[in-house]
Amino acid sequence: MPSQKDYSSLEDAALVKLAQKGDTLAFEELVFRHRDKIYARAYTMMHSEDAALDLSQEAWVKAWQRLAQFQGDSSFATWVTRITINVCLDQLRKNKRQRAESIEELNEESGGVDRQMPVVTVDPTERLERGELRQKIDTALGKLTEEHRTVLVLHEFQEMEYKDIAQTVGVSIGTVMSRLFYARRKMAALLADVRKTE
Repeated sequence: MPSQKDYSSLEDAALVKLAQKGDTLAFEELVFRHRDKIYARAYTMMHSEDAALDLSQEAWVKAWQRLAQFQGDSSFATWVTRITINVCLDQLRKNKRQRAESIEELNEESGGVDRQMPVVTVDPTERLERGELRQKIDTALGKLTEEHRTVLVLHEFQEMEYKDIAQTVGVSIGTVMSRLFYARRKMAALLADVRKTE
């Protein structure tokens, strides 16, 4: 068995092979290498440090459990990122269901997302406008279908490429492009409606 120093000099692929044989130290080295990126991906999807921490941990547990299924078609980092995105999407769907069940409570205490946003300005109207814009975008996103919203979020907010989105969602690149085209058009129309009603 390699010493801890040897693990750090190994490529990801070699560490994965060791980890697949049950070597927990090899897996720990993989976690050490990629944990910041995985946490950052979870944070950009959840907008909450606590949720990002919980869900990135959950993604690592799932990665360990499913390690035998990793074939090496993509890099280990891409594979774990995909697991993280799926874990976050599941949680967002759960949150959406809970939101729908407690919409009155949400209205009373409105602006949960904005409270977590760092305030870098002393101008209260600017903060209000930014909060309102965020709310309008969230509202418009909520009116898209799950399929259209997912590709839009992954491409625009997660900056994923078409081929990675296609692999993650399990559809062709053509389907990703057409969903993205439709989602953008729909978002533009929804946000234009919001401006008009004001």
